[in-house]
Amino acid sequence: MTLAFTFPGQGSQFVGMGQALSEAFPAARAVFEEVDDALGQNLSKLMWSGPQEALTLTANTQPALMACGVAAMAALDAEFGVKITDAKFAAGHSLGEYTALCAAGALSLSDTTKLLRIRGDAMQAAVPVGKGAMAALLGASLEDAESAAKAGQSQGICQIANDNATGQIVLSGEKAAVEAACEKAREMGVKKAVILPVSAPFHCDMMAPAAEAMREALAGAEFNAPTLPIINNVQAVPVTDADQLRADLVTQVTGRVRWRESIEWMHENGIETLAEPGCGKVLTVMARRIVRELKGITLNTPEGLEAFATTLKG
Repeated sequence: MTLAFTFPGQGSQFVGMGQALSEAFPAARAVFEEVDDALGQNLSKLMWSGPQEALTLTANTQPALMACGVAAMAALDAEFGVKITDAKFAAGHSLGEYTALCAAGALSLSDTTKLLRIRGDAMQAAVPVGKGAMAALLGASLEDAESAAKAGQSQGICQIANDNATGQIVLSGEKAAVEAACEKAREMGVKKAVILPVSAPFHCDMMAPAAEAMREALAGAEFNAPTLPIINNVQAVPVTDADQLRADLVTQVTGRVRWRESIEWMHENGIETLAEPGCGKVLTVMARRIVRELKGITLNTPEGLEAFATTLKG
């Protein structure tokens, strides 16, 4: 099995996330406890009991999703002898890149937790509520999305935020500009152009204040070379240099998430199976839309971890 680990971003969270892993595996439980200690907050209680509205706040969602991914990897290692280096590459979607870096030893768990709290707060504070928007273009080619975004720019900032999968592209920017881009997309015959229920316009130039906050925060974090190459969002190719990874995390705040390209690159370079540790199956489903031949495995239950380890170790 030629393997890569992929870690999800916002949208995969749910009340109860990670609880079964914590109850089944001491190594997973230790991860959640360390995250709680780093934040000075009982985040694990919020993850397991809700309310959903509080869990969905960006400042809580980001460290919560990271904790689940790292807990799954810690359990795989401690209980089944499966290490992240059993994979050829790792990648993460947006905040999931921090999970990948932590799991690969580039960042400590405590530092990753604190960085994601800063990131969540900074991204939420960067743009007043109601001024920005994001929209999904379904059935659009990259060229369609670029044309729609260009039309929207007559009304303000409008950029491609996420190139998620074939026919699934997300725009971000000023509300009027994104609405104008959606109208243009409909005129072009794009299957669906819909405004998303998000709290801020992520991955566009409106996030510049958040990028500066992350530049300062990341400058104070200790970075190591990861134990395997990270296919990062900014470059969509393997990166192992610690300084480059740090710099790209700043660029990522305002830059495009090049997920489709990342998955295509991994497939073209020998990856046959993607494993998604932590929460949900968003990336597993998305990958099949990009490359139908790819196999996908979700790793978010004790049974799932055990079955995966059995298959991997033969």
